[in-house]
Amino acid sequence: MKRIRKIIKIDEEKCNGCGLCIPQCPEGALQIVDGKAKLVSEIYCDGLGACIGVCPQGAITIEEREAEEFDEEAVKRRLKELGREEHIHAHQPIQWKTDKEGQLGEHVGSALSQWPIQLMLVHPQAPYFQDRDLILTADCVPFAYANFHQDFLRGKAIAIACPKLDDIQYYEEKLTDLFSRSNIKSVTVINMEVPCCHGLYFVTQKALQNSGKNIPLKQVIIGIKGDRIK
Repeated sequence: MKRIRKIIKIDEEKCNGCGLCIPQCPEGALQIVDGKAKLVSEIYCDGLGACIGVCPQGAITIEEREAEEFDEEAVKRRLKELGREEHIHAHQPIQWKTDKEGQLGEHVGSALSQWPIQLMLVHPQAPYFQDRDLILTADCVPFAYANFHQDFLRGKAIAIACPKLDDIQYYEEKLTDLFSRSNIKSVTVINMEVPCCHGLYFVTQKALQNSGKNIPLKQVIIGIKGDRIK
């Protein structure tokens, strides 16, 4: 069944067949055919665009058009065929760690020092970005990682985004503008371990390159059980 949705588009005139995009596609939707990167099937592409940030030729973009529905089960089968089963995350119940009273812990104060926090809403020249370290986090992270405020947020500026559901190309432009116009000291990208979440790190890398700024960049990865993986 087809519907109007976001899906990647490859400009064959720009593509030089370097293959850097292949391992960066968590769904295994790309392969090199006749010296060019090709989309194997529409059902393998979720439209996230994790491959965009690594293309040195700028040949990969996202378009909105009629396409086959993304098929997660088909992706699982393809990843098994490719020997990339480590990218498959089963949807299983999670046993959260609790204290002796069955609670996640005592109430602690918020470390949030600004508003708004959504990347779509923040202003690139807002005073809370000046001479500050920036936490750029996928919006699922603070829910999964219980000590987010204490371990990451205190004393830092923040912007949250969802690389799966939001307009990732707009975010590349917004982050480029933010890095260019604000005196940010460092950037820490925090994303979940699931494949769709890694696009936030790739788009941040691209935006830093676009800005021409030499800002230190770090990535933190949070597991679906709330543990810190990286």
